[in-house]
Amino acid sequence: MFKKILIANRGEIAVRIIKTCRKMGIKTVLVYSDADAGSLACEMADETIHIGPSPAAQSYLIQDKIVDAVRQSGAEAVHPGFGFLSENPVFARRLEAEGITFIGPNPHAIEAMGDKITSKKSAAEAGVSTVPGHMGLIESTEEAVKIAGEIGYPVMIKASAGGGGKGIRVAHSDADMAEGVAAVKAEALTAVGDDRVFLEKFIVNPRHIEIQVLGDKHGNIVSLFDRECSIQRRNQKVIEEAPSPLLDDATRKAMGDQAVALARAVNYDSAGTVEFVAGQDRSFYFLEMNTRLQVEHPVTELITGVDLVEQMIRSAAGETMGFKQEDLSINGWAIESRIYAEDPYRGFLPSIGRLVRYEQPEEGEHSSALGDYTVRNDSGVREGDEISMFYDPMIAKLCAWGETRDAAVEGMARALEDTHLSGLGHNVPFLSAVMDQERFKSGQLSTSYIKDEFPEGFRGLEPSEAQKDIFITVAAAMNEVLAEQAGDPSERTDWTVLIDREAHDVSLSYDEAEDLVISLDERDLTLSEIDWRPGLAQFRAVLDDEPFTAEVKRAPDGFDIRHRAAKARVRVLTPRAAEMYQRLPEKVAADTSKLVLSPMPGLVVDIPVSVGQEVKSGETVAIIEAMKMQNILKAERDGVVKAVGAKAGDPVAADDVLVEFA
Repeated sequence: MFKKILIANRGEIAVRIIKTCRKMGIKTVLVYSDADAGSLACEMADETIHIGPSPAAQSYLIQDKIVDAVRQSGAEAVHPGFGFLSENPVFARRLEAEGITFIGPNPHAIEAMGDKITSKKSAAEAGVSTVPGHMGLIESTEEAVKIAGEIGYPVMIKASAGGGGKGIRVAHSDADMAEGVAAVKAEALTAVGDDRVFLEKFIVNPRHIEIQVLGDKHGNIVSLFDRECSIQRRNQKVIEEAPSPLLDDATRKAMGDQAVALARAVNYDSAGTVEFVAGQDRSFYFLEMNTRLQVEHPVTELITGVDLVEQMIRSAAGETMGFKQEDLSINGWAIESRIYAEDPYRGFLPSIGRLVRYEQPEEGEHSSALGDYTVRNDSGVREGDEISMFYDPMIAKLCAWGETRDAAVEGMARALEDTHLSGLGHNVPFLSAVMDQERFKSGQLSTSYIKDEFPEGFRGLEPSEAQKDIFITVAAAMNEVLAEQAGDPSERTDWTVLIDREAHDVSLSYDEAEDLVISLDERDLTLSEIDWRPGLAQFRAVLDDEPFTAEVKRAPDGFDIRHRAAKARVRVLTPRAAEMYQRLPEKVAADTSKLVLSPMPGLVVDIPVSVGQEVKSGETVAIIEAMKMQNILKAERDGVVKAVGAKAGDPVAADDVLVEFA
């Protein structure tokens, strides 16, 4: 076994690898860029080596720097994590030539499967069902339009060497195709240095299901079953679960057998994932194979008990796999929510900045009304860390395991309640909304889920009656605590609580156990086990035997309270003051209809309009790059350009004016 491993990656996956290496008694060396100096991964690694500026193209993607770091540290092997050089056969071969072990599949398998075009040909030869498409490389937009006409729209444009949702567009027309090919090529070149693209038919209302495979260097290959990854936005996974609620035993076995057959055809070793697009009728087609560890690998670990990072290391060291297919089985259900620094209220656009507050749910075993659940949180950042514009905006991968899917879903919802972040936009409210939706609970998923369920974008959810009870009792309790601290002599027990402008008359008292009793609409609600004091951002308590956590913040005239996806301004007032509040006029939002604002911090790639130019609705007026993604901004109305606020290469902040119309 290796004595020292170099980790050629960053963030949560570097932390994840370090944890397994510690368990195995292996020393770790971590390379880091300027942006990652002082990161959690750097703090945890046994040794660290600086490899350059923040952009990945000047640090994590430079093979010479990685090899030099291996030599300098005396490491015997390199774990590439995912992204960066993890699926680069040239890098794997170079390490091999240098006498350094690559912790991943052999270069031949990476080459055969890592390239989406080659992998589809290999899959077809191995008898795996494949999606109709054009397997050759696309040289020009004109060629792409011609081929799309033959395949039939909608068509998916994909970067051959892409990954992680980068370099993917769906075209519904020739105009979409022309714009999409250019965008995919640019994104792929930035992310992985390879701008080759290909086309395939886009399956309507599909599901994204993948099979985890694992092999050793002695010809042993097994399937560790399936994961459902259909909840996506911008072609990037947001929520994953294992197993898939779609599959029956027969389909699960058929997919697993095909995945193993494909892996065996290329003599695959190490961990890998065979991805399929599946119809609602359980038909399935090969999509691609990822020749690396997947971001969502924790859900597989939770239902199988297999440490995939450990198995990758053991495989690279030449050990024989310690189990066979018949030794593996599915135990329970696991769900993963990717917590991103992105603003769901602004179209899930990246939100960079400092993580001012970060309270994480307690890992380990918990209980809920639907059964026991276990929480696992794979995070690469701490409170006070900065989320950089140079990398993927992931904060954490929050996982919940339960004996049943219902228990796992409720466990995830509770774990999300116990997560608090501030300082930047984040998607925890959105993730909470999905957990509370009946459609998600029923398992009726598709890759269009977010578009279907939130067609006008995410605005949060209206509070349920149960959540209104939480808002009222939390606000009343906080008001009591603050009044006691202020020495309020009135001892008032009758209040009017406004949820935004909705009035509720309440009366407060205490029972024999000193629990707070709130009389509301001829009901008595008991609030017990209160865990809150001024300054805390989370209010924990038990309301009528149901534990909950709410996010709270004092406002000038009340409290801002969020429970899961519902939030409101809540005020505790005298009846007379409440009456006056309700008479106040509604604040009118500023008119920004003539402005094109930057939706996020980033760099201006292009503003292809000029002052005085007539622009039609739907025309591109700006392209902003952030988090390795190009965001194309289009005019929402016809108009004449009055002013242009930036130029190519300029850094911009969120809400900076890019274009103004007359």
